Amino acid sequence: MKTISPLNALLDLPFQAFPAVEGPLSGYTLAVKDIFDIAGLPTQCGNPGKNHESAASITAPSVQKLLDSGAKFIGKTQTDELAFSLMGQNSHYPFPINPKAPGRVTGGSSSGSASAVAGGLADIAIGSDTGGSIRAPASFCGLIGLRTTHGRLSLGGAMPLAPSLDTFGWFARDMALYEKVGAVLLGPDETDFKLNRPLFIPLLEHYLLGEAEDAAFRAMYGHVAAHLGHAKSARQSTASMDDLYLCFRQIQGFEAWRAHGAWISAADRHLGPGVKERFEYGSTIDAQTYEAQTKRRDLFRSELADVLKGDGVMVLPTVPGAGPMVNSTFDELQAYRERALRLLCLSGLSGFPQITLPLGEVHGAPFGISLIGPKGSDSTLIRLGSAILSSAETRN
Repeated sequence: MKTISPLNALLDLPFQAFPAVEGPLSGYTLAVKDIFDIAGLPTQCGNPGKNHESAASITAPSVQKLLDSGAKFIGKTQTDELAFSLMGQNSHYPFPINPKAPGRVTGGSSSGSASAVAGGLADIAIGSDTGGSIRAPASFCGLIGLRTTHGRLSLGGAMPLAPSLDTFGWFARDMALYEKVGAVLLGPDETDFKLNRPLFIPLLEHYLLGEAEDAAFRAMYGHVAAHLGHAKSARQSTASMDDLYLCFRQIQGFEAWRAHGAWISAADRHLGPGVKERFEYGSTIDAQTYEAQTKRRDLFRSELADVLKGDGVMVLPTVPGAGPMVNSTFDELQAYRERALRLLCLSGLSGFPQITLPLGEVHGAPFGISLIGPKGSDSTLIRLGSAILSSAETRN
């Protein structure tokens, strides 16, 4: 398997086209992250030795929904190795190009999917989000991206990374299409959410990279405030942001090793830098630590639910700034990752939906703002995002 130009986004995998179907997504092209099964194709998960010889017999059900609604499958997209990265730099393949900022990373692990949509190779692309793999690439590439409520959409036929954190997601360039896909996959929310009470967590902006990022975030915040009003400070969690980051990291690491440790240990899998160390870290986490951190997560989830209730929406930067430069050192990328995960882990630990909107720019590159809603408010959050983007366009 090798990536093919342009953008190094799509994988060179032969396939037979699916029969054309009439539906709400007819006329739109679809690319799929290579952790999801597509009938007749291998699911290689970003590692040259993974499932190289075997092809999937059926298509992942959430992907099949889109095909049954008329979307035209055009190929699989590159993913970071075993979906355990945030930068879009798989050491086994040429890095996908960020069409909106070619000198910067696409973000991962849904790297090829973000690149394909941002570059116009596909109208819709499927990804997944465990630690930020929809939200970070969307912010870096100027796209809309929703981390769905944990468990709302099926991950059948998908490679697990950390099952209690893994979620299904997708990219699109415009909100009208994003809403169409949401209608197919999500349908209406079970609760009539209002989402008219904006909130923020004090000091979150301290995770931004610098003054330019702070100014860009304030400009985006102004668009949100023009639609919703100014956000009020939310009650702080009993856990600090560093506590929550460690909680996320240890739950993710433990579950990732449980999912892949036996396969990794059976032979030399030639794991790339960063991925190798993260799996090694996961192997050191014991069940007692995992259980304690699961209880901490449960408490945080309960506290955030109490803060949001049925009408609250948390406003925050999606990531610390524009995507890092492609030629950044390993240590620079790792420092960015750790800063970013302190923002991204809130939705991951709670399991609540988060949408990132391409409202900003910093240093000539895209930069997104995010909204976190209550559990199950996915469709309402998409509609709110649409209204904010529309009002921002009107203001401009």
